Amino acid sequence: MSIQGSYNLLHRTRWASTLVALVLLAACAGAPVQEMSDARQAVAAAEQALEGKSGSPDLQNAKQQLQMAQAALDSGNYSTAREAAQRAKQLALHAMDVDQHSDGSGRPPQH
Repeated sequence: MSIQGSYNLLHRTRWASTLVALVLLAACAGAPVQEMSDARQAVAAAEQALEGKSGSPDLQNAKQQLQMAQAALDSGNYSTAREAAQRAKQLALHAMDVDQHSDGSGRPPQH
């Protein structure tokens, strides 16, 4: 392979690597639309599942995390919004799981 051919190959490889890095960065930096939707749905499902029961600390924390996620999203801080939305979803799912395995008091059953 000639020096010119090696140079062209190296140049194309660098260009392709840069392009891939930019695409990945753009994907990470974009608004966390799916995470916000997932969190809202999980919180709504937990609210419905736990309706009429004593307040679940996990559900309350999930609502707070969702509010934090929305505030971060509104201010353009997408990484914080994404993290808070993911925490909100996890907390909401945990609240429903704990309720399914509780004795009605909000506490897990004693063995």
